[in-house]
Amino acid sequence: RSSAADMRGYRGVKYFLFISCYVFWVTSARVRLDVVDTLTLDPALLLVAIGSLTFLVTFLGCLGALRNAGCLLKTFASILALLLLLQLSAAIAAALFTDAVMERTERLMMKTVVRYREDRDLENAIDFVQKKFRCCGVEGYKDWSRNVYFQCSDANPSLEACGVPFSCCVVPGNQSVLNTMCGFGTQRQERSRARRDVFPDGCLDKIAQWLKQNGRMAGGLAGGLLLLQTCMMSLAWAQVCCINKVGRRAAAPAGRSAPAHRKDAVWFPAFADFDRQ
Repeated sequence: RSSAADMRGYRGVKYFLFISCYVFWVTSARVRLDVVDTLTLDPALLLVAIGSLTFLVTFLGCLGALRNAGCLLKTFASILALLLLLQLSAAIAAALFTDAVMERTERLMMKTVVRYREDRDLENAIDFVQKKFRCCGVEGYKDWSRNVYFQCSDANPSLEACGVPFSCCVVPGNQSVLNTMCGFGTQRQERSRARRDVFPDGCLDKIAQWLKQNGRMAGGLAGGLLLLQTCMMSLAWAQVCCINKVGRRAAAPAGRSAPAHRKDAVWFPAFADFDRQ
C-alpha cells in the first residue's frame, strides 16, 4: 500500500538523519576541554565555540530524529539554515575584503607567536605549521623577537634570546637526531646567511600561496560541507512534513475503533499507527 511505502521512506529519512547527526555529535564531543585555560587566545576560543555549537546542534538533530520531535527538528533545521547563510556571507566578505581578512589573520598569528611557550598545545600547533610550510614567524624569522623568550636584546636573560624555535630549522636529510638548538642566535644574522640554517620566510605568505595553489581542493571541501548541511537540513524538514502528515491523519474522524497499543509506540509515538492509516 502507499502508506506502507511512505512509512519505509520515512524510516529511511529518519535513520539516515539520526546516523549523520550522531556521527557529528560524537566527533564534536572529542574536542579537548583542556584548551579552556587559553580562552584569551582567539584560535582556542574559536575551537571551543565551534565544538560546543556542533555538539549542541547535532544533539538536537539526534534527539529530534529519534523521538519524532517536530519542534527539535525545526530548531535543528533553522540553525543549519542560519549557519549556512553565515558561511556564505563570510565567504563573500572574504572575497570582497581580502586585505582586511589578511590583516586580521596577521594579528591573530602574531598573537600566537607572543603566546608560544605558554601553552603546550599552541606550541605544538605552531611547530607543526612551521615545519609543514617551511616557514618561520608571521612575516619573517625576526618576528620571534616579539616573544619574551626569543626577544633579541642584551637585557634578555633567556638562553634562547635572538633565536627561533627548532621548527624553523632546515633539517639535513642525513640528520637522525633532532637538534633543538639549531635556531640559537639566528636573529642576529642577515637573511642571506640565516637561510642556510632556517626558513626565513613568514608563514602568512606561505599559507596564502598554498591556498592559491590548492584553491580547487579548498573550494571542494567547502562546497562539500555546504552540501552536507543542505542535505541534513532537507532531511529534517522532510521528517517534519511526515510528522505533520500523520498528525493530520490522526486528527481526521475515523469510522473504526482505535487500533491496539503497539510496542513501537514507545519509541515512535508519532508513527505508531502510520501504516494503519
